[in-house]
Formats: sequence, structure tokens, C-alpha cells
Amino acid sequence: MSPPDRKEVQIRRILDGPPPAVPPRMYADAVRRGGRLLRRRRWTRRLAWVLFTLALLALVIWASLEQPWVVPPSETTPPLTGW
Repeated sequence: MSPPDRKEVQIRRILDGPPPAVPPRMYADAVRRGGRLLRRRRWTRRLAWVLFTLALLALVIWASLEQPWVVPPSETTPPLTGW
């Protein structure tokens, strides 16, 4: 057997065996951390939606007041010729 084959056999033996026992406290800690992570993600997602909504609202208000699609009035008068 070459060295990679021995390594593969060892890995298969570990994977085919029973799963290791998990300490009870470790499970409770993992559940608590997972819940905290989910709450933090939910809060971040809600905050992002609120910020997006506020930015969109600000854009709509600015556009309604400034009306950037309207051509601005001319600053100078055209020359009068032929009088």
C-alpha cells in the first residue's frame, strides 16, 4: 500500500464508525449561539430594508421637488436682430 492508500483507509475507518458523543452542554451552547446568530441576521436584514426604504423615499421626495427631468430656464436672452 502506498501512503495515500493508508490515509484513505484510516479516514474510511473513522467515517464508518459510530459518531462521537457530543457533550450535553456543547449542544445547548450551539443552540443558543445559533439562535443569537439568527436574531442578529434578522435584525440586520430588517435594518437594511428600512435604510433602503428611507433612501428610496428621500429620492422620490428630492425628485418631486427638484424635477430633474424638466429643462431649466435659459439664463440669457437670445440676441434680438432685425429691429
